[in-house]
Amino acid sequence: MIYLELLWSFFQIGLFSIGGGYAAMPLIQNQVVDVHPWLTMTQFTDIMTIAEMTPGPIAINSATFVGIQVAGIPGAIIATAGCILPSCIIVMTLACLYRRFRGLKMIQGVFACLRPAVVAMIASAGITMVIMSFYGKRVLPADLSDINIISVIIFVIGFRVLRKWKVNPVYVMMAAGAAGVLLYSIV
Repeated sequence: MIYLELLWSFFQIGLFSIGGGYAAMPLIQNQVVDVHPWLTMTQFTDIMTIAEMTPGPIAINSATFVGIQVAGIPGAIIATAGCILPSCIIVMTLACLYRRFRGLKMIQGVFACLRPAVVAMIASAGITMVIMSFYGKRVLPADLSDINIISVIIFVIGFRVLRKWKVNPVYVMMAAGAAGVLLYSIV
């Protein structure tokens, strides 16, 4: 019975926690402290702190930790599955709908309109990362003279290697990271 309760509780959390892990916190608290008194408020706070520190999505981490606390390893698996199941169902439904209706002109029109927005969002993130790397700020400073020369050199070399020799980007990132550690430890 506890497994079904865990599955249903985290299914609801996964379904209604639109906005990420921080938006899911009140839902998780309601389920695990108020509706099902599986944890005390202190235990809940501790688990949320650990879930925030652990790499990965907060809602899934907290589902795993709550599941372990309540019902051991099987509870962790069931709670985590309950948390991700709504997203899987929604994405699979959308994929089936797309597969069925992808030939419609209206669907093609929608995707044609979305492409520039997606490209702009990716470009915006990339430009922000470059500015952050070169200047240490999210926006271009008024004085462009305080540029980080080491970052620029690593960027230019990495970009050139990617464009000229078509090397796997993972290797370029590892080499750039190693070069950064080496150069910044010298300077």
